[in-house]
Amino acid sequence: MFKTVLALGMTAIISQTAMAAETAASASAPEAKVYIISPENGATVSETFTVQFGLSGMGVAPAGTDKANTGHHHLMVDGEQAPMAGKAMGQEVMHFGGGQTETTITLTPGQHTLQLILGDMGHAPHNPPVASEVITVTVE
Repeated sequence: MFKTVLALGMTAIISQTAMAAETAASASAPEAKVYIISPENGATVSETFTVQFGLSGMGVAPAGTDKANTGHHHLMVDGEQAPMAGKAMGQEVMHFGGGQTETTITLTPGQHTLQLILGDMGHAPHNPPVASEVITVTVE
């Protein structure tokens, strides 16, 4: 009986710790800004093109790096709403946990939106979130 109660208690503690970890967002620097260097808003691009990421006021570090005022890039393509602070980003974004500052992507012809979101060591947006303006590109 004691082992069962202990196991249930440990399960509850682990669950609460996991929930707290998901909601405890890393602080962002007040002047932090993430932006898309290229392509420019309104650009017409080929099906395969390079997206260059920009960041000021904070540093880029690989995922898992526990260092204040750092993060890594996430690119949302055709997303409707950026993830909230403290909530791990999922399949709606492309993760660049190695500290990459650009990527080459292939999109179908037509209009697409792009937005960068800076993620903390656990892939969650900072508090407050550091997200770029949404840009629109037209793929030929």
